Amino acid sequence: MPLILDSPPPSPSLSHSESSSEEALRRTKYHTADVVVVGAGILGSAIAITLARQSRSVILLEKSLKEPDRIVGELLQPGGVEALEKLGLRECLEGIDAVVVKGYDVIYYGQEVEIPYPKNAVENGRRPEGRSFHHGRFIRRLREVAMKEPNITVVETTVTNTVTSNWTGQVLGVESTTRGEKDFYFGTLTIIADGYASKFRKEYISQQPVSKSKFWGLELIDADLPMPEHGHVVLGDGAPVLLYQIGTRETRALVDVPEGLASASTANGGIKGHLRNTVLPSLPKSVQSSFEIALDEGKLRSMPNSFLPPSTNKVPGMVLLGDAMNMRHPLTGGGMTVALNDVVLLRELLNPEVVPDLGNTKLVIKQMKTFHWRRKNLTSVINILAQALYSLFAANDPQLRALQLGCFRYFQLGGSCVDGPVGLLAGIIRQPFVLFYHFFSVALLSIWLTFSEAPLWKLPMTLLESMLIFYKACVVLLPFIGSELRT
Repeated sequence: MPLILDSPPPSPSLSHSESSSEEALRRTKYHTADVVVVGAGILGSAIAITLARQSRSVILLEKSLKEPDRIVGELLQPGGVEALEKLGLRECLEGIDAVVVKGYDVIYYGQEVEIPYPKNAVENGRRPEGRSFHHGRFIRRLREVAMKEPNITVVETTVTNTVTSNWTGQVLGVESTTRGEKDFYFGTLTIIADGYASKFRKEYISQQPVSKSKFWGLELIDADLPMPEHGHVVLGDGAPVLLYQIGTRETRALVDVPEGLASASTANGGIKGHLRNTVLPSLPKSVQSSFEIALDEGKLRSMPNSFLPPSTNKVPGMVLLGDAMNMRHPLTGGGMTVALNDVVLLRELLNPEVVPDLGNTKLVIKQMKTFHWRRKNLTSVINILAQALYSLFAANDPQLRALQLGCFRYFQLGGSCVDGPVGLLAGIIRQPFVLFYHFFSVALLSIWLTFSEAPLWKLPMTLLESMLIFYKACVVLLPFIGSELRT
């Protein structure tokens, strides 16, 4: 039988309603609930808790309840922290050695510029803060909260298939396997949030992830970061490197390695050769020794950097969410912020006062169409910004390098040239036009820098180069805008 983890029995002084006891029996004995959630990650755990607190009966399925060990999903932007508070889950940041994040330090060929989160961006007038932490510890805390909810039953089992009605095409639940035994779980609504490697994505949406690089991660011990309590983005001749604390002593180093990179070929020593010969010399001097020690210990891990535009959920009885439905490059650390804000929006759209019966598939599908478009004020900004910034920060042609320099010089101007972009990145500014404005301001500054550094006799070539820079800016940004406008 599956390992079923339910909330602990109540003390004698407390009593559950008869209906609540009946729902618990339905979940544990008959494997039936209002909602079946597949995947107890960030979104899966949060949506299970949220729906349970709206008096929905929820079964939460997860293939392994061991604490996960991943190298991404470790930095929660201020917009994500705010969403966590709205969901009543701020406690999940406690007791996991989480580190305050106050902004970013961008290092461009040794030059630094601080990019703090914008002041007066929140009601109390203080600068907002993010948090960074070990991904697995945060997941563990979310699952602990889920297991304490009386309306949730958590089950450790591997989901293998969805169960669909042959007559209506409605998803009725899922089939799973535990220790070789087949089992079934049925819900009025099935929510699939099984992550970036989703086994159900191909079955239900036409678009598939595109991955052109990987993040290779190391855990540094006692690294001396140039700017503590800040994420660090190191830019140089190669793809970007991220450095940020995930604990009091631990710092995560993520190195982007594009496909087919010559310096990472077998002839050049593979990934380790690339990290030692190309990346290590480009890092701040204060970090190099801890990076080299971690590299010598050989605990390298990788994750694909994928892009998947969002899709509208149209399948009756099922909703696909999280990385299973929408991904962006993790450079900007926006994934968890998107997931938690999606849960905040779904709490409103699927509220029992709005959708009394989740079996009303027409109404649920209508609400999911609303969800697709209403989430875009935030998610389109984070999705487009992540992809566009990665194109600039991993510049591999003259026009992109000009835009990369223009971006750094733009940050050096300070004021709104910093507050706007970092407000977008932080999930605080939720206006796509602001992103459009700042991106093309960077493009115009890049063109101005090209003109200012060129001699007069090169004017015809400079004009051509300027047009190419502007064209490249359009090529970078507009396709991602287009992907957000599709349903």
